[in-house]
Amino acid sequence: MTNPAADLPVSRFRRALQEPVTFLMVLAFVNMLGYAGWVTLFNNFAKDAARFSGAEIGLAQSVREIPGFLAFTAIYWFMVMREQTVAYIALLVLGAGIALTGGFPTLTGLLITTFIMSVGFHYFETVNQSLSLQLFPKKDAPRLMGRVAGAAATAQFMAYGGLALLWWSGTQRYDLLFAIIGFACIGIAIASFLLFPKFDGPVPQRKSIVLRQRYWLYYALTLMNGARRQIFTAFAGFLLVEKFGYTVPQMAMLLLVTSGLNTFLAPRLGALVGHWGERRTIAIENMVLILVFIGYAVTANATVAALLFIIDGVFSILVIAQRSYIQKIGDAADMAPTAACAFTINHIAAVVIPVFFGMLWLKNPSIVFYLGAAIATTSLTLSFLVPRHPEPGNETIFKERAAAPAE
Repeated sequence: MTNPAADLPVSRFRRALQEPVTFLMVLAFVNMLGYAGWVTLFNNFAKDAARFSGAEIGLAQSVREIPGFLAFTAIYWFMVMREQTVAYIALLVLGAGIALTGGFPTLTGLLITTFIMSVGFHYFETVNQSLSLQLFPKKDAPRLMGRVAGAAATAQFMAYGGLALLWWSGTQRYDLLFAIIGFACIGIAIASFLLFPKFDGPVPQRKSIVLRQRYWLYYALTLMNGARRQIFTAFAGFLLVEKFGYTVPQMAMLLLVTSGLNTFLAPRLGALVGHWGERRTIAIENMVLILVFIGYAVTANATVAALLFIIDGVFSILVIAQRSYIQKIGDAADMAPTAACAFTINHIAAVVIPVFFGMLWLKNPSIVFYLGAAIATTSLTLSFLVPRHPEPGNETIFKERAAAPAE
């Protein structure tokens, strides 16, 4: 005789496996577990083992962004395999690149392993955005995207906390730490492939590159987002390490706080996007980031810099608003090719910024962050062009005004 009470957790687990949001939460967890572990270790590994300066850091970060620039090629992979399969392969590549990183403490070695890791990371992010836009209903998409972001933040929390504990316990070999993270990603990706069913969106996707004139504002916002987030990714952490002397466990704890806040706040911020609307959310995000970048440029206090870093990390969740915007204005069959092209557009500036800004860093790090404030100001200006109620035919305020009845 079966025990209904004992069977209840099993049935809940099986039902959860059938939900697209669970699938995307688990895979986002794997992706961010790897990437967060890599980020936590990379700056200190590059400084301690490879003797990098800001110029080499900038070069490595530009190489890291090349696969993002080439993300549009994902659409060709979608022609020969399911998007879900591409996601699994991307996570395996991510894990392999991370596992190899600690064994090659040279400029050439780090450029190669960074590129491999980044191929997996960016291809997965492309698929993740595409499937989110296809599988989530428009009404609930910001909230569900917030849940996926919360799962990614949980992975960050575990990566940062685990690395801090390992470091404090005496496990301070970079090669071993990179290997642990990489093989964990590979193992969970394989388990996910075995457990989850196949998921398909309601509308077949176009298998070609799609660039539409009416999406121009989304493309512009995406370009600005890529530019300003790249400054945070490439230089904010390095500022803490180089200028203020943050160590591996200190960086891990700082990132631990950020991810802990995001674990709690991401689902709520996703729900707020649905409440505030895309226009207001994008504007608020950029107002805050202008102040953060100026703060980076002028502060001489390690604690203030750390607080700015946390705020920067939390507000990155609000990129959900841009994705919700394109879902509302776009054709349902355009989601996969638009996601692929958007990642390429996002990384146009990201490929260039680290190298040139790395050179500016050698002159004065504050210049880098003042330019970040200028980029955020441009993005803020663009946010005012987003209509209050975006939909096909009402992509910008110009369309909204043209459609308004004459008084």
